[in-house]
Amino acid sequence: MLKHKLNNYNVILASGSPRRQQFFRDLDIDFSIQLKEIEEIYPENLKGVAITDYLSNLKSDAFSTLNDKDLLITSDTIVWLEGKALGKPKDAKDAFTMLRAMSGKKHEVITSVCLKSNSFQKIINDVTIVTFKELSDDEIYYYINNYKPFDKAGAYGIQEWIGFIGIDKIEGSYFNVVGLPVHKLYKELMNL
Repeated sequence: MLKHKLNNYNVILASGSPRRQQFFRDLDIDFSIQLKEIEEIYPENLKGVAITDYLSNLKSDAFSTLNDKDLLITSDTIVWLEGKALGKPKDAKDAFTMLRAMSGKKHEVITSVCLKSNSFQKIINDVTIVTFKELSDDEIYYYINNYKPFDKAGAYGIQEWIGFIGIDKIEGSYFNVVGLPVHKLYKELMNL
């Protein structure tokens, strides 16, 4: 269905995330992957969804020229905890600090997606509230040592062991926490 709708587009996913790439395959979208290196730096005054909107837009701006049929899709995800953005951890110590900070608390997982062609540019976003149980240091170390979550915002993947044992509740889209608000993206693509 979506595949037919996107027949006239050359869909480009600008993401190295294996999870986002799998979502596109699961949606039966024909796409190519193109990556551009950018520094993911945003103005300090931005908060929450404004950060991911800014970064997904920044990623799309790295593609200065598009062909007429190109549809570029970029995305960014952060964890928002107590007024601070948690991105990808630098190392195991950073991952431990993040997970320890989220233990027993709620946080928001925010994802923005930028759709860009030669005729339009639009950003959509989604926010999911995740509640962690109290995590023991042993559980955190076990997860970091066995799952190496260094490519994930907030140092965790909901679809991995820590999600199975550590998440008490989610309010909103599960898939948004994995890395893409698939339901919102589908709706936008069907409306093209």
